[in-house]
Amino acid sequence: MPKVKRERQGAAQRKGQSSTQQAVRQSITFNKDFGQHILRNPMVVQSIVDKAAIKSSDVVMEIGPGTGNLTAKLLEKAKKVIAFEIDPRMVAELRKRFMGTPYMSKLEIIVGDCIKSEFPDFDVCVANMPYQISSPFVFKLLLHRKFRCAVLMFQKEFAERLYAKPGDKLYCRLSANTQLMARVAHVLKVGKNNFKPPPKVDSSVVRIEPMNPMPKINFVEWDGLTRILFTRKNKTLSAIFKSKTVIELLSKNYQIYCSLNEIMVADDFDIKAKIDEILTECAFNETRARTMSIDQFLKLLERFNANKIHFSS
Repeated sequence: MPKVKRERQGAAQRKGQSSTQQAVRQSITFNKDFGQHILRNPMVVQSIVDKAAIKSSDVVMEIGPGTGNLTAKLLEKAKKVIAFEIDPRMVAELRKRFMGTPYMSKLEIIVGDCIKSEFPDFDVCVANMPYQISSPFVFKLLLHRKFRCAVLMFQKEFAERLYAKPGDKLYCRLSANTQLMARVAHVLKVGKNNFKPPPKVDSSVVRIEPMNPMPKINFVEWDGLTRILFTRKNKTLSAIFKSKTVIELLSKNYQIYCSLNEIMVADDFDIKAKIDEILTECAFNETRARTMSIDQFLKLLERFNANKIHFSS
């Protein structure tokens, strides 16, 4: 058989295999309960991989690989890809897609919920995140700490909350908690028509790099403070700390702390006066949480704790 003819037959065979794989993927009914929206634009897929700056020695953790469009590009770059997939149908599709290829030995699939599972060791995390697990995943990832960077796609407004700055409309507890532990940057907008099926809203890709070293604070205390302040983020701190519920909580925590540490509480101790004193000392009486920087939150927490007032019992 002439060489040209053999090459044409080989090309046709590869095209037929590709078409078969595509037909299989198209036949899958996507599960809305899992937030399945498959990224189909190869240019966007490549941009995400490029932003991750993956090295040949890197282990990459991917969440929700779906039919493997992003996985395939990650396998080209990384030493290994560990993919969490909760849908057994997608697991079967992934295995079918890479079976018999050199990439199969580089791919490890963990079947299950990444929120309920222990994270493996990895260098980079790349994912098209289901909306339902966006918030818990971000905090689990940041507390894991042992990674270089993460390039993650979220629904547009959620992504904007991650990198919102003090004074921005979307600046919230999520913003402060995330930026305490990491640097967050917006890298790419992704329209809803780049997905199948198209979601109701556009998406954005962010790059997250954990702080090194991490702030040396009690994260439970930090979370307690920001929870109180952002519940009423447009109120002044003076108004927030006059709330009966807040006063009762801090008074109870103060009594517990003093009891555990064998500290006598003066008969005339006034928790309200002490709180006012701290706010005045920090010049935060008229400050609102929506305008406060990370350093300001840290300063306020330090002054409260130094005065034996805590936000966790």
